[in-house]
Amino acid sequence: MSERKNPPVAGNAGNELPESSRIEGRNAVIEAYRSGKTIDKLFVQDGCQDGPVRTIVREAKKNGSIINFVSRERLDQLSDTGKHQGVIAFAAAYGYAEVSDILNRAREKGEPPFLILLDGIEDPHNLGAIIRTANLAGAHGVIIPKHRAVGLTATVAKASAGAINYTPVAKVTNLGAAIDELKKEGIWFVCADMGGEVMYRQNLTGPIGLVIGNEGEGVSRLIREKCDFTASIPMHGDIDSLNASVACGVMAFEIVRQRLAAKK
Repeated sequence: MSERKNPPVAGNAGNELPESSRIEGRNAVIEAYRSGKTIDKLFVQDGCQDGPVRTIVREAKKNGSIINFVSRERLDQLSDTGKHQGVIAFAAAYGYAEVSDILNRAREKGEPPFLILLDGIEDPHNLGAIIRTANLAGAHGVIIPKHRAVGLTATVAKASAGAINYTPVAKVTNLGAAIDELKKEGIWFVCADMGGEVMYRQNLTGPIGLVIGNEGEGVSRLIREKCDFTASIPMHGDIDSLNASVACGVMAFEIVRQRLAAKK
């Protein structure tokens, strides 16, 4: 279900990570990569082409970081120390799992896979709340896209109320391709969309992936078309949408209800 876009969270403009995950300066960034730290985003001063910067960019590409070439003024705005030397990296507060780890988790528990896939969630509080919901609903993991979405920041970890320690989160380059691969594992996909059939009339049992869309635009057309069916939450109020994390919670626990009923 979509919602109107929220204003940026104070102190987290543009969805960058908080200060605790900010790494500034060439040597510090190079060492972060060499130590195996997961770097979500790298900001490089446009036009910088010297040896250390080329090394950093090469490491960023090798490790799949999102690279942003920006003006020095933009770097100055992002900098906490004022000594960025033309590069600022933002490290993930927690490590990412692989999609295979999530599937293995379901197998180990002897349960049909229950996945939550997020199509461009940008608010760290929403992502944290969804991870918390995933844990409490017994979902085996959460899958997020690499681009145009918030990563595992410290704010996300705090909003998850500790659930991030127990619920694996995988990051994929292409969400649509991930859905195609998961379909080969026998997983069906339901997309949360206001234009869908009411969720109470849908069969949400068995191996399932619940797809929740972006706060402002909902699930993108390409992802929606890859889903096997769409489901809506019946609403009777004066506004037309729910917060993304609330919608996820409502639908996730309808899946829980149907799974419990199927066992009787």
